[in-house]
Amino acid sequence: AYGCPWVNTPAFDAVAKGGVLFTRAYTPNAKCAPSRACILTGRNSWQLEEAANHIPFFPARFQSFMETLAEHGYHVGHTAKGWAPGKALDPEGRPRLLTGKAYNQRKAVPPAKHISDNDYAGNFEDFLDANPGQPFCFWFGCTEPHRGYEYQAGISKGGKRLEEIDRVPRFWPDTETVRTDMLDYAFEIEHFDRHLQRMLDLLEARGKLDNTIIVVTADNGMPFPRVKGQAYEYSNHMPLAISWKNGIAAPGRRVEDFVSFIDFAPTFLAAAGIDPGQGGMEPMEGRSLLGIFQSSHSGQVDPQRDFVLIGKERHDVGRPHDQGYPIRGIIEREFLYLRNFEPARWPAGNPETGYLNCDGSPTKTVCIEARQNPEIQAYWQMAFGKRKEEELYNIQTDPECLHNLARQSRYRRLTRRLEKRLMKTLRQQGDPRMAGRGAIFDEYPYADENTRGFYERYMAGEPIKAGWVNPSDFE
Repeated sequence: AYGCPWVNTPAFDAVAKGGVLFTRAYTPNAKCAPSRACILTGRNSWQLEEAANHIPFFPARFQSFMETLAEHGYHVGHTAKGWAPGKALDPEGRPRLLTGKAYNQRKAVPPAKHISDNDYAGNFEDFLDANPGQPFCFWFGCTEPHRGYEYQAGISKGGKRLEEIDRVPRFWPDTETVRTDMLDYAFEIEHFDRHLQRMLDLLEARGKLDNTIIVVTADNGMPFPRVKGQAYEYSNHMPLAISWKNGIAAPGRRVEDFVSFIDFAPTFLAAAGIDPGQGGMEPMEGRSLLGIFQSSHSGQVDPQRDFVLIGKERHDVGRPHDQGYPIRGIIEREFLYLRNFEPARWPAGNPETGYLNCDGSPTKTVCIEARQNPEIQAYWQMAFGKRKEEELYNIQTDPECLHNLARQSRYRRLTRRLEKRLMKTLRQQGDPRMAGRGAIFDEYPYADENTRGFYERYMAGEPIKAGWVNPSDFE
């Protein structure tokens, strides 16, 4: 649907053709737990206390839209990964069902190593069978394309060829290893898409397809260096197709409005006829997409949707004192402005612990090894090196965000205007960092005690392991 020649997603494309394809959809935070928290609450991550972080305790006061739907007669559930990783407990210490009951009983033979044996579509069928007469909401939390991958599965099992890739992002070296890694990533996405197609077929066979809102997206960019866990265009700009035959006018449209993940929750509640103020949820920052659904226009539909905010706090382990790498950013028209609040820190985690806010992968290893070669050291710098306090990019001409315009005199006025709009909006949203209380995000404990104090424990020689690191990353 977006013109990529090396990954085939007929089910996603069918959803886009039967509904709306969004070209400017963004997650506020490019890491799974905080990204999913934004979806569930309709609030930006800096408005979610501990849930701004990865592997947090989910604050009891923030109710999810799926909990709200359940309270209003909806059958809700999920398969595989719901909101995670972290712990969500009610005030009495009992586990909360932020995405409903889990349906994970059915298994299937995976097509490659490291792909889950979860029969996602089969478990969706079990979910539909459980309460066939109720309105429903189901969360398909496919674990692909999380790391790791079976190396060369895209070629040996997917029939792909290295030359199918039209271009390699310029922040990675264009090598056979990197292209192979990209094809393995595509192979895992296509596994997701096949299960999506089976789910669509189930809905059609039961006569439920026309009146089901189907939202297909991802929670962050590719699990590759400089993408997932960062705050660049490739990190936060997400694919998004939404279909709803009974509720979307003029299907097949491409919409250029800026859309954020915080817009999903108010959309779902509005479609269900539930007043968020009466549903137990904290006030939502997001806005319903129903107006776009009901419009027949393509391009820019709502002139007020002219920007989105992005950012991050603490993600994975590996910095002293469990510190994060705080960023806030604004995307307006073709420009992305970023403010790095702690530029002295390592953006992907410290070198001595393995840059742990980047999943282990062949591409990561290639970029780390580049540090030892002056001719290609730039690949290490782009992936893991320290950054300036301010960054400005033209994402229309430079989507890879390689040319920082913030210090160029011709962009000084634009930089200051975007900074002013960003900071004003963050203050309106109650961002603690705007009130000088940003350190609180580093003080929130990890929900998994094995990750607390990782840096100090690792440096002291404790045999502590992070499962997303390749051994060669430490060489």
